[in-house]
Amino acid sequence: MMNRRLSTIDRFILQADRALKTLIPQSVQSTRPNPVDGLDETLLSDEQKRHIAGLMRINHTGEVCAQGLYQGQAMTADHPHLAAALEKAAEEELDHLAWCEQRVQQLGYTTSLLNPLWYLGSVGIGVVAGLAGDAISLGFVAETEHQVQAHLEHHLSQLPVDDHRTRAIVEQMNLDERQHAEMALAAGGKPLPPPIKGAMHLMSRVMTTLVYYF
Repeated sequence: MMNRRLSTIDRFILQADRALKTLIPQSVQSTRPNPVDGLDETLLSDEQKRHIAGLMRINHTGEVCAQGLYQGQAMTADHPHLAAALEKAAEEELDHLAWCEQRVQQLGYTTSLLNPLWYLGSVGIGVVAGLAGDAISLGFVAETEHQVQAHLEHHLSQLPVDDHRTRAIVEQMNLDERQHAEMALAAGGKPLPPPIKGAMHLMSRVMTTLVYYF
């Protein structure tokens, strides 16, 4: 069967399907093995479980935002090959979404109730970034991934040393985010101006503070 170019309706259906997978609990299945497979659960206190679940809730919402950003950018990318690359990156990061959700649930907690709002806002930001041109859009991807890496490394410093299951997930996510940032820069991403980086950091601080509790 010959490949055909996706119509506007086709793309809308695909984007709607991705949105539902992103926002409906337990609807995403990872394509790679979960890094926790084969690792024993650590005996954790109730306070440790609460804190770790808060950190992983933040990471899960970060992946919800990543899905929205990638989809918004893919919709407004100048070139089809960039749209395809963004959609591929979003597909890869669905693994992160599934792993984080599973870990939060294993600890006896739920993901953020605010995820639909973060998702919609991220789609809008992604659309604006895409309209600014491919170089800016790719630079936005790289800066986003760099800031996510900083969060993940901070979380690693807060995890109990013997919580190998959570550490395995966060370390694999950190590796994947680094690769996506390098991909975006290699593809022609343009560094963002300091004010935009600062605004992104401020928005991230607001998100992480709220999502840790809700």
